[in-house]
Amino acid sequence: MKDSTKVDCIKKLWWQAAEKEAPEKSSPLSLVLIALCGLTAFDVLGFGGNFEKLHCRVSKWPLAPRRRLHVSDACQAINHACVWYPKRVQCLQRSAVMTCLLRSGGVPANMVMGAQSLPFKAHAWTEVDSRAINERRDVQRIYDVLDRW
Repeated sequence: MKDSTKVDCIKKLWWQAAEKEAPEKSSPLSLVLIALCGLTAFDVLGFGGNFEKLHCRVSKWPLAPRRRLHVSDACQAINHACVWYPKRVQCLQRSAVMTCLLRSGGVPANMVMGAQSLPFKAHAWTEVDSRAINERRDVQRIYDVLDRW
């Protein structure tokens, strides 16, 4: 299978799965599968190496008209998908997929990029109602926000 065909298949899987009108309550398995498709799409489409393309895609990701997803269900799905994903998932990939999954479920989420200067570290996370979600530490205190979209 050609690379362009693979890319088209993955694009179609992820965007159809995540953007389609889902039932009121998605099954946990279907959310994990959607998250796995998102993680795969991130890698195959090269978002990790092209920040401009990633920023454009996430910032323009539409918010579903009504809320049909709980934040805790999305967090659990992402956590399970990261366990089953064959590569180590970095924060940029995880937060991009989480933000798109939540928006597709009607949750107004933002992806945030932050950095600290000494020692230099950068991190990406997702916020809902200005609160970092699915994070182990107080990222909003540790990192200065560089961009939020």
